Amino acid sequence: MAEKFNIEETEQYFGPLYPYVMDDEITDIDINTFQATGDDSFIWLTNSKNIRYKEPCSFSENFIEQFTKRVANTVSRSFHKQSPILEAETDTLRITIVHESVSVSGRSISIRKSLPYVRLTEENMVESGYCSERVLALLKNCVKARLNIVFCGEPAAGKTECAKFFSKFIPENERVITIEDTLEWHYHEVNPGKDCVELKVNRILNYTEAIRTCLRLNPKWIMLSETRSKEVVYLLECFSTGVRGMTTLHSDDVRNIPDRMLNMAGGERDITNMENDIYNFIDVGVLLNRKEEKDENGKHVIRRYIEQVCFYDRSDGKNEIYMVVENGDLIEEVLPESILHRMKKAGVLYPFSYMEEGVWNEIKGDTPITLKGGTYRGRKAAIG
Repeated sequence: MAEKFNIEETEQYFGPLYPYVMDDEITDIDINTFQATGDDSFIWLTNSKNIRYKEPCSFSENFIEQFTKRVANTVSRSFHKQSPILEAETDTLRITIVHESVSVSGRSISIRKSLPYVRLTEENMVESGYCSERVLALLKNCVKARLNIVFCGEPAAGKTECAKFFSKFIPENERVITIEDTLEWHYHEVNPGKDCVELKVNRILNYTEAIRTCLRLNPKWIMLSETRSKEVVYLLECFSTGVRGMTTLHSDDVRNIPDRMLNMAGGERDITNMENDIYNFIDVGVLLNRKEEKDENGKHVIRRYIEQVCFYDRSDGKNEIYMVVENGDLIEEVLPESILHRMKKAGVLYPFSYMEEGVWNEIKGDTPITLKGGTYRGRKAAIG
């Protein structure tokens, strides 16, 4: 587990890495010393569009050694053959260094950046094909209705970034507890003035204890950065108390989320009861994906997008999945009755169109109103 350390991100500390560290468009810096030292040397960079490329850059072996020592001294850790992995993090950087005794390609340095803002906006999501206006409105309404949402996908699909975006629609007076081992959410910076507590998991406070602790902190929402193991049992127990939340996990299909959670739980719970709880307390599954495309100039670019959205429901003793979005397209506008009921209670009359609080009070009788996604006639179009 990486230790957090406080340093000024200065040129003196990072040396020739400093320009890359300060460039907000660069998200990952990867150095293999056999490539970054000597003739024709280069490093690998990843930018905010998830495009990975190499750039000519030369580092001396002396700098590599000195930088490693600075990181090791800052976190008071040894780094040698017997302790070949060095990890540290700041509020925005996660640094991992692997010793050449276990890395046959030479010492490896990886720096991943997590900046305290959300790159996604409603405008660029629609314009870039990340999702349609109707899907965007639906997911915003899911937050408004206080539904529990799981964001899934493969590594680097953009799960956390998507969750961060939709968490912005939580009302400011509803207390949010974030639980992370690597600081990525930056909730208080992304949502200034909102009620939140940010918990950092470490060797002393593990995920399970953090979930238990947050229940004593008067939460309305729990944001678990990633569900990986048996903490899923305690997360579901937390949701069963009425606390709402969001989390991410690795899966390539929203239909696999229940089985993925069952596997993570191991033998902690009776499998049948556990499955029923998943369908009772997990409401929405969202799959993020990425694919390579060519832009207008013929260059290869990586596009992230919402590939699937589904709703989970347990009614009349049956567990069901309602697929709403498949392959990025809205395929169905039928939602479970239980979900419609909760949306109606939250004042959401049209799930696929988003309206701010209080606007509906101005709608009278059969007055036609046009929203993003369709035209409706007054309250006669309301759910139920």
